[in-house]
Amino acid sequence: MQAIKFLVLNSMTNSKWSLVKEILTGTQMLFVAFGALVLMPLLTGLDPNVALCTAGIGTLLFQLVTKGQVPVFLASSFAFIAPIMYGTQTWGIPTTMGALMVVGGVYALFSGIIKLRGVGFIHRFLPPIVTGPIIMVIGLSLAPVAVHMALGRTGDGATQLIDQSLALSISLPALLTTLLVAAFSKGFMRLVPILAGIIVGYGLSLYHSIIDFSAVINAPWIAIPNFTAPEFKWEAVIYMLPVALAPAIEHIGDVLAISSATGKDYLKKPGLHRTLLGDGIATTAASLLGGPPNTTYSEVTGAVMLTKAFNPRIMTWAAISAIIMAFVGKLGALLQTIPSVVMGGIMMLLFGLIASVGLGSMVKAKVDFDQPRNFIIFAIVLVFGIGGMALNFGGYNIQGISLCALVAIILNIILPQDKPA
Repeated sequence: MQAIKFLVLNSMTNSKWSLVKEILTGTQMLFVAFGALVLMPLLTGLDPNVALCTAGIGTLLFQLVTKGQVPVFLASSFAFIAPIMYGTQTWGIPTTMGALMVVGGVYALFSGIIKLRGVGFIHRFLPPIVTGPIIMVIGLSLAPVAVHMALGRTGDGATQLIDQSLALSISLPALLTTLLVAAFSKGFMRLVPILAGIIVGYGLSLYHSIIDFSAVINAPWIAIPNFTAPEFKWEAVIYMLPVALAPAIEHIGDVLAISSATGKDYLKKPGLHRTLLGDGIATTAASLLGGPPNTTYSEVTGAVMLTKAFNPRIMTWAAISAIIMAFVGKLGALLQTIPSVVMGGIMMLLFGLIASVGLGSMVKAKVDFDQPRNFIIFAIVLVFGIGGMALNFGGYNIQGISLCALVAIILNIILPQDKPA
């Protein structure tokens, strides 16, 4: 009986410790996403607390649709920055939210087509020579943002927030701490390299007195986010619909990236139709409350790769943490005091890891670069993506991941395969 009692108690202790590790790792994932999560609403005039809340809700809905099988976190989509800025200035926030709700419905339409046709055509039109460079661009295109932040600038590099030498004295130790904890620590500490980097960077920021706590002092303990109900105008809907193509294509790249990182084919299980539907429902739910459209976060994918934290339940805790923090005024204000220079140091590692996944997928598939077509696809996608190529069709700009994906797919179709000798 004593042996049985010991086993039961030991099992309960292990279970509790496992739960604590999941919660802390989930909170760490939220820290990784936090900077980009709140930046998008700040740029577009939306409420960052609403964005935090709808990111959590959207992630939970995504997990429900995908049956809790994919370890991703959903938050503010940068693809919609320009359209939302135009929409809010032209029609106001409620009407813009109504148009974005329809965009979520477009995702559902795409999901239905994929369910009917299957994913076979995905492998046909998106072989490794197409997806590999796209995944690389997802990471490398974000590299300037990380470097600008690490050097003490805003993400676009337009404004120098703090002196560059001071910024490097904070961002580089934060990066080095993350590297050392990830490479040399054992046990539980191996799961929190990013949190360790943030703590070191935050401590150095306090030492150099670059953190302003006035917002924390003035913030209430409990604060309800500024939720906004949607309204509908056809002109806003028609304007916003074509924008849905960009994040839909980007979603495929992100799912492929997390599939490569975990070694599981999420295009088959739970299925691309489910992940895309989950993304669409998350965007619709966010629009109902006045939040920005959601998308899977490359930053968190990098963190998953770094920590090997492949358990999707971790993202559940990240989502719950986001919702709670959205209603705790002082805690939300405190999180916003984390200097961008600290996150910039850590993101330099995360974005590089994402790019390495794309390269690794091509190596694993043994892509033959003796074929000129493969060189051409690889070269064009990288130059378009990293160089910031943009094309204008009837007043609509297509650029970034969506442009790279379309170009890669078209080149893969029209360029002839080399015939064996």
